[in-house]
Amino acid sequence: MLDVPVFPGYLFCRFDPGERTRVLDAPAVIQVLGIGGTPTPVSEAEIQAIQTMVTSRLLLMPWPYLQSGQHVRIDRGPLAGVDGIVAKAEDGKPRVVVSVTLLQRSVAAEVERDWIEPI
Repeated sequence: MLDVPVFPGYLFCRFDPGERTRVLDAPAVIQVLGIGGTPTPVSEAEIQAIQTMVTSRLLLMPWPYLQSGQHVRIDRGPLAGVDGIVAKAEDGKPRVVVSVTLLQRSVAAEVERDWIEPI
């Protein structure tokens, strides 16, 4: 098993927007993501969902960003309480996809069918 970043090349941090210049002066920081040049925060719910997925120790894999699909909540297992989108894997096993909208990045984990309930 190998531990690698879920979103390589991205660093999540909290800072006062007035401190943007100091953040950009940090080594290896290229830009602060946002909309129209204004820094835009990633929602706390999305951050918590990603943290829950990482700490679950389930096998995670990068997944294409999805805007459409069935929105679900996982009500059982190590990901209980996480909201996501169901995508059908090639082998027919369901995968729950949790996305960070601002980054247009997602991560997927295989779950049992009976863990999922429609929202």
